[in-house]
Amino acid sequence: MQEVHQEQSASYTEKVKIQVEDDRTGTSLDTIKRAIADNLYYLQGKDIEFATTYNYYMALAYTVRDRLLHRWLKTTKTYFHQNVKTVYYLSAEFLMGRQLAKNLVNVGCWEVACQALEESCLKLDDLIEKEPEPGLGNGGLGRLAACFLDSLATLEIPAVGYGIRYEFGIFKQQIQNGYQVEQPDKWLSLGNPWEIPRHEDQVEIKFGGYTEAYPDKQGNYRVRWIPERTVIGMPYDTLVPGYNTNTVNTLRLWSAKASNEFDLQVLIPVTITAPSKTKLPLKIFPKYSTPTIIYFKAKCCA
Repeated sequence: MQEVHQEQSASYTEKVKIQVEDDRTGTSLDTIKRAIADNLYYLQGKDIEFATTYNYYMALAYTVRDRLLHRWLKTTKTYFHQNVKTVYYLSAEFLMGRQLAKNLVNVGCWEVACQALEESCLKLDDLIEKEPEPGLGNGGLGRLAACFLDSLATLEIPAVGYGIRYEFGIFKQQIQNGYQVEQPDKWLSLGNPWEIPRHEDQVEIKFGGYTEAYPDKQGNYRVRWIPERTVIGMPYDTLVPGYNTNTVNTLRLWSAKASNEFDLQVLIPVTITAPSKTKLPLKIFPKYSTPTIIYFKAKCCA
């Protein structure tokens, strides 16, 4: 009787055995569905009943990013403990393209994501179309830089890309009254789920000014630099996964902001109402990736 009872207990245990995956790293259908729902509710404050296609895009993007973050942190820790040599790639442009489709493939969740969305009467292609094209360049230089980063991650070579986080990127062209009119491409207006702001790594960048001589405490001759103005460089990290590998490298893009948002002492005269006008001269260079637009805006602020 005791043996029979043990067999029944073992059989019952097998029946009620449940596989539990981490909502942040699991890739099963139920886990992905739960993660999408959580990212709708807790990150965007949206109920499933009222969520738009764009809300679902953001939720799926955060779901994929969570799985990349897990690999990225492991990659970073491995590089640190092994004290590896790292490639640092500097470029004015990084045409990375839309991230959702590529990252779904690299994480291995394409089919699961399709199934999860089908149960909500959505198509993955519709979500992919909702992602704005990152305005981080306008030519072959940016595409080449992006290909290098993808290849380095796939080959599991430690690498970090450095560039500029253009706020408006490539301008949009329109014809009005027979004339070409340029409009800014506000690709960041609704946020970017693929980037991680690094407030703790902000740095001061100084411009202009003059030098002055002074004696130190020992009476020695010294010279110091007195900058005219200071800009704060703010980094944002974007994850760059490799194909068919767990390696995830980093693209760090820098944005600029005024060190003092309302410093009226460093104003360049412009026909814009105070106090927001002080921010224009200090922040103009990271906004556009097109040189002609930069020149036009700088000229207007001169």
